[in-house]
Amino acid sequence: MHILHVVGARPNFMKCAPLLRALRQFSQVRQTLVHTGQHYDAAMSDVFFRQLAMPPPDVNLAVGSASQAQQTAEVMLRFEPVLLERNPEWVVVYGDVNSTVAAALVACKLGIRVAHVEAGLRSRDRTMPEEINRVLTDQVSDLLFTPSADADDNLRREGIETQRIHRVGNVMIDTLVRLIPQAAMPSEFANAGRFVLATLHRPANVDDLPWLREMLATLTEVSRDAQVLFPVHPRTAKRLTEANAAPITNGRLRLLPPLPYLEFLALQQNAQVVVTDSGGIQEETSYLGVPCLTVRENTERPITLTEGTNTLVGRDIPRLRQELERLLAQPRGTPRQIPLWDGHAAERIAQILAQPS
Repeated sequence: MHILHVVGARPNFMKCAPLLRALRQFSQVRQTLVHTGQHYDAAMSDVFFRQLAMPPPDVNLAVGSASQAQQTAEVMLRFEPVLLERNPEWVVVYGDVNSTVAAALVACKLGIRVAHVEAGLRSRDRTMPEEINRVLTDQVSDLLFTPSADADDNLRREGIETQRIHRVGNVMIDTLVRLIPQAAMPSEFANAGRFVLATLHRPANVDDLPWLREMLATLTEVSRDAQVLFPVHPRTAKRLTEANAAPITNGRLRLLPPLPYLEFLALQQNAQVVVTDSGGIQEETSYLGVPCLTVRENTERPITLTEGTNTLVGRDIPRLRQELERLLAQPRGTPRQIPLWDGHAAERIAQILAQPS
């Protein structure tokens, strides 16, 4: 059996790595790894492969950055010849990036079965490109591996047959569980004391330059009470320059380059509060028991609100400041165990994929 995995961006790598490892236990399975090159610089890609102990990709499509339509189309154009040459039984796609929907569509049109890892998540916000990617990928997938019961419900409402849906848990948590013992605080932050960790990258936030300036001013103000560590995504760095936005130089708001996975995991684990617009970070903080404030109006991961540590504050910066003051004034709580977020999701997926057709 030949299984071909497609990854394109950092969240995909963290979901793919444990499944690659789990499938190695089946002698009848041969695997191919295709990297679309959607995240292509060393800080966003190469170092993640090393830290996650992923093999070098067998194929790199090197699509680079572009508009949503251009990037999706370029992946499709470059991926089709790979499938025609290698002819796998399964194409496995991950998450909700452009590479995910592009690869799924190509495979489906060629009659190759598609398995979607992290299926069924819905924000119900069609202005998010990721939401379009999720819906389309699920509709053309033959196997849908979901992280939680709400995802199952979403798929059934959209007409997906129950036999195609498999609730396996959160495969990204598999990576977190395995690597937590290696996630030591970087020496430069060892004496940071209490700190807030911030990340922002979604276009709806960072492309709104007045909002971005106000956010940076708020983080600067918050840094008087606790250090703020802010690894800056390349898109966000570009927008900060365009907005002519700079923090007040007080030495306590630190703008950092993008961090490798282990270093960022250590910061998450030790933060007093995390401020983010990332989906995956909502999940990781919930597992770690770290309070998370999500600066979005919705989330495709509602389990992080009901059973995790996440709070939606929207783009309401005064509310964000209020919640930060509250959380900085109290000790962190005890993390709750979310069903099937146990470090074994990839093993459950592998057992299903490796079954004879």
